[in-house]
Amino acid sequence: MKLCRILLSLLFASFLLAGCGGQGDDSRSGQEEDAHKAMSVDKKAAASSRAAAADKKAYVEPPKLDIPFHKEKLDNGLTVIVHEDRKAPVVAINIWYKVGSKDEESGKTGFAHLFEHLMFNGSENYPGEYFEPFQRSGATDMNGTTNNDRTNYFETVPTGALDMALWMESDRMGHFSGAITQEVLDEQRGVVKNEKRQGENAPYGKAFDTIASSTFPPFHPYSWTPIGSMEDLDNASVEDVKQWFADYYQPANAILVIAGDITVEEAMAKAREYFGDIPSSSAPSQLKNWELPDQVNKREEMFDQVPQTRIYKVWNVPAIGSEEEDALDLIASMLANRQNSLLYRRLVRDEQLATNVSAFYYGRQLAGQLMVIVDVKPGQPLEKVEKLLDEELRQFAKDGVTVEELRRIKQSEFASLVKGLEKIGGFGGKSDILARSEFYYGDPGALIDGLQDYARITALQVQEVASRWLTENSYTLVIRPREDFSAAAEGVDRSELPAVDKSVELELPAQHEFTLDNGLRVVLAERHDTPVIFMNLQFHSGAAADGDKPGLASVAARMLSEGAGELDGLQFSAREEELGASIGAGSGLDYNSITFSALKTQLEPSLDLFAQVITQPLFQQEDLARVKSNRLDAIAQEEAQPQGLALRSLPPLLFGKGHPYGAPLTGSGTVEGIEAITRDDLVNFHDKWVRPDNATLTVVGDVTQEELEPLLNSALADWEKPEEELARIPVPDVERPQEARVYLLDRPDAEQTYIMAGLVMPPWSREDAEAFDAMATIIAGKFTSRVNMNLREDKHWSYGARAVSLDTEGQRPYILFAPVQTDKTAPSIRELLKEYRDYLGDKPAREKELADYRDDEVLKQSARFQTKSQLLSSIAWQVEKGLSLEYVAEYPQRVAALTVGDVEASAEKYLAPQQFTWVIVGDLDEIQEDIEALDIGPVEVLSQ
Repeated sequence: MKLCRILLSLLFASFLLAGCGGQGDDSRSGQEEDAHKAMSVDKKAAASSRAAAADKKAYVEPPKLDIPFHKEKLDNGLTVIVHEDRKAPVVAINIWYKVGSKDEESGKTGFAHLFEHLMFNGSENYPGEYFEPFQRSGATDMNGTTNNDRTNYFETVPTGALDMALWMESDRMGHFSGAITQEVLDEQRGVVKNEKRQGENAPYGKAFDTIASSTFPPFHPYSWTPIGSMEDLDNASVEDVKQWFADYYQPANAILVIAGDITVEEAMAKAREYFGDIPSSSAPSQLKNWELPDQVNKREEMFDQVPQTRIYKVWNVPAIGSEEEDALDLIASMLANRQNSLLYRRLVRDEQLATNVSAFYYGRQLAGQLMVIVDVKPGQPLEKVEKLLDEELRQFAKDGVTVEELRRIKQSEFASLVKGLEKIGGFGGKSDILARSEFYYGDPGALIDGLQDYARITALQVQEVASRWLTENSYTLVIRPREDFSAAAEGVDRSELPAVDKSVELELPAQHEFTLDNGLRVVLAERHDTPVIFMNLQFHSGAAADGDKPGLASVAARMLSEGAGELDGLQFSAREEELGASIGAGSGLDYNSITFSALKTQLEPSLDLFAQVITQPLFQQEDLARVKSNRLDAIAQEEAQPQGLALRSLPPLLFGKGHPYGAPLTGSGTVEGIEAITRDDLVNFHDKWVRPDNATLTVVGDVTQEELEPLLNSALADWEKPEEELARIPVPDVERPQEARVYLLDRPDAEQTYIMAGLVMPPWSREDAEAFDAMATIIAGKFTSRVNMNLREDKHWSYGARAVSLDTEGQRPYILFAPVQTDKTAPSIRELLKEYRDYLGDKPAREKELADYRDDEVLKQSARFQTKSQLLSSIAWQVEKGLSLEYVAEYPQRVAALTVGDVEASAEKYLAPQQFTWVIVGDLDEIQEDIEALDIGPVEVLSQ
């Protein structure tokens, strides 16, 4: 989807200057007035003469270019254009289909681009990879592109491969519908979605989507970009795609250019031979024009992972083919792109406020846009850059340009054009110019013939077009680095952001702790910005309390939403909606929790509902049967997925089957455990663990202790501490294995191998918590970690490799995972081990790696407590670990103080790759022998 104006380079620009005269004094006598009028006429004549001379001086003789062509329409409507160029034994083929994203409709965006991808999946008579025969035949300049207006496909082949190329192109034009299958559609849809993700993930990747939707009204064909939306791509069906092919991919809607080492007679004979039997239905109607949208006067700002702030200024201007097209192209070339252009010279060279300035005229069939893009130099104030940019644009629109500069621009662009015409194919080659000219102007020679008009453009014409379109009413988009949000909130200069971040101090609301009449501990943080209250009742239990029925704790949590008191599940849900309240439950390894949120105006009745869940859950038998059935289905789905299977298999291998942490890490339990759960088990679990002396209630919201304490005492008056002593959950320590162990799970014909490795870590410790996190992140904790950069970025064997350390009361499971292509299973294991060994050996953490971690981690804290739910989660963790508010608030300072020595010590203390327990899921016929050959430890195949 690359817009390429062939006549002009779009990437170079400059400004022209012109003057204007003044007016006389009205207090003259009549004689003086007559004399003045006579002089005025003379001055006007002289000015006109000077203008004519200036216009003549502005003329630059265009290069003498000629692309002779033959144009003919076949009986089926296919337009064929042939150009003979014998200088090399190659032939270029370029096919333009008159369909682009502008021909889509709302709800079905992205079809044109998706279909471009589908066309490279082979055809009915050549299934498989379309590129394959070309790659064996010396093809060059082979690709396809889609823009708002059209889709094209092109390749340059040796003359001896021309028949093959024409056969392939004609086969997918006339014999493609049968090759469109659900499998092919799903595959290419996935590729396009990854392309969209990749584009949006790139710096400034969302800019043009935003510009399109902001500068064109809804339902305008240019209000979306060719990539389309994820939702529309997901909704595309095989029938939709086949209809798209039938409507648009027919000879009557296409232009075929054959250029190179071939005569017109030979080319036309081959065109008839290969394309002449392809039928056309009536050609689809074409959008020829659309009223130019009003100029948008709007400013938007975005934050993205970008290295510096970027400014986009956009004006809606006339389309390709307008009388102003050449002047608009010249304006773009004069404004930017060259070191001597107006904006580059002023902003980049003289003032040093920007690192780059570019501009281009985005001409299309229905409308055009003039864009100026400025990359603000880090540390420079945005306001100053924008002010100077606007001043320069106003001055240019008012004063115009110099003749000398106009001549330089024309000459430069002519030179670029001539150089591009050395090629017969590819972007900017002769076949491309012929196709583009036919498509946009209905004449293959239009662009070359138009060089004289371009050469005659005057400085006055440029200035008039600039003054007409470079108005103050424009669309501005500013994309800032995400770090700028925090910096702006603190009023600091953006260039100092890293330093400010390293010394950031968290201002957290004070916490009030009190105990209810029933002994329940309450921790309250007031935040009165919105009238809502969030609560989290957390109590020891979790999967560690499952006993011999893995899944009991999570089923008990799930059943709390199935009714309480006198309300069944549906009635309970209706009451929640009536009050605007939300009550839920969750389960982890060491804790279960009940969460609550309510409007302040409905706090008292909402607390009554909350209390019913705590003290009177229904646990109805019919609801339990349904929940258990659904859970068993979920387990089956987990076992069908390599990741789910690995997460279920690893814990008992690390801790032992009878260990509290030996249950599946998915939290769903086991089939045997779920099947064995009874209503009595739920009642007993609830009575045993949901008690005020085993829980802490954390609260964040628009409420004071004076308001909240009596309400809680009233609502929870019936929830009392039982007479029985609170049970404890023993979590015994386990020893790491003396050597690595490898467990294999067979998935015949698996397309990938899922590699997982586990290591038992000591419990969380406040003394070296920050060093541990830094150490774990650098080796495998984020995208730029060593293992991910190795397997994904360097080797391209995996979509992503990571490691996580679960936060538990006892020993923590550390889990490394990497899905990799099957044939790289053993090499990937070798690379993973190499990274860990190097980390512990002669390649420990580097200062830059730690500095990047420190800056990133500290910066995150600025947004860590934005919402009440975020603050509530942090306080719940703080309470769980027995920490003070000050400990949380001082976290940035502790991270900023980390040294490489701290990280090295943590690695030596915690990491032991030679003691990994590996669980590897894949096609054992393909991978087992190579894994065994690694000799990293005993290998065992697990039954399923």
